[in-house]
Amino acid sequence: MPRDGQPAAHGHHLAATIMPMKPIPLLRDFQFRLEYYALRFVVATSHALPLEVACNLSAWTWRRLAPIINPKRHARALANIAIAFPDKTDAERLAIANAHWENLGRVMIETMRIDELIHDTDRIEIKHPKIFLRYRDKLGPIVGVSLHMGNWELAIWPLTIAGAEPAAVYRSVNNPYVDQYLRDQRRDLYPGGLFGRGGVEGDHGESQKTARVIMDYVRRGGRLGMVCDLYDRTGIPVPFFGKPALTQAIGVMIARRVGARVWLARCVRKGKSSRFWIELTELRIPRTADQGADIRAAMAEMQQVFERWVREYPEQWMWSNRRWS
Repeated sequence: MPRDGQPAAHGHHLAATIMPMKPIPLLRDFQFRLEYYALRFVVATSHALPLEVACNLSAWTWRRLAPIINPKRHARALANIAIAFPDKTDAERLAIANAHWENLGRVMIETMRIDELIHDTDRIEIKHPKIFLRYRDKLGPIVGVSLHMGNWELAIWPLTIAGAEPAAVYRSVNNPYVDQYLRDQRRDLYPGGLFGRGGVEGDHGESQKTARVIMDYVRRGGRLGMVCDLYDRTGIPVPFFGKPALTQAIGVMIARRVGARVWLARCVRKGKSSRFWIELTELRIPRTADQGADIRAAMAEMQQVFERWVREYPEQWMWSNRRWS
């Protein structure tokens, strides 16, 4: 049982209700199974080398091939870096973009070996542990928000080792066999389960359904993790590097309505290794008579923190994601 008395399976039960398994046509099922077996082969291959060696090889490959294989995302990365750092030279921006591909190459291998990472206690350090220990035994309902930095999945780790049974929101994979495999691989990281947002971009109905379920989860004392640094066409405009960016506000909205704490977290890679430190900071949510103004103010402060973090380690943020319209 978690410390607040909530059943440990509560999050798993809710997560399972979001994306029910639908009958799959025979040909489509055959394709899904082929994709699943291909993934398992790649995963098995990634385990053939020591973790650091495999990550370095993947980083080297991504740095050189990603800009060629996916020129659209590379161009987006350079454009985003230009928005954030207008004073940098083209060569400096290119260096950041290439380093960000390296980081993603490492993340790919780490994703396949996430269980190995979290079971090696020497690989993850919690920065400023006194802050963490102060709240460890009186956490209450929490919304944890991170950004795509370092290996962002590990940002939830402090809540996991605190016995808080955290759950998380993630974008479901269309292939149900792959999706279930990814869920199973993360069971020890997210004991509360995973809430799938749906695999189709712009599925507003599915997003509304997910929002209702996760709000209920937090209201009942759950601890929920999510990332909040992507463009969201249904979001609210928030300044980010001086330019308005439509940003998903559901995490802050839930916390404001149910009285949950919001913790911001970043996971920073140590050099070019698969070792990390995680930093937590509390985001204070205003609670005035104007709920909308409170949410906008909290979102603006959140993105200011994220901007500061990105400026410190620009090579570790995912510049190739869409951020501005």
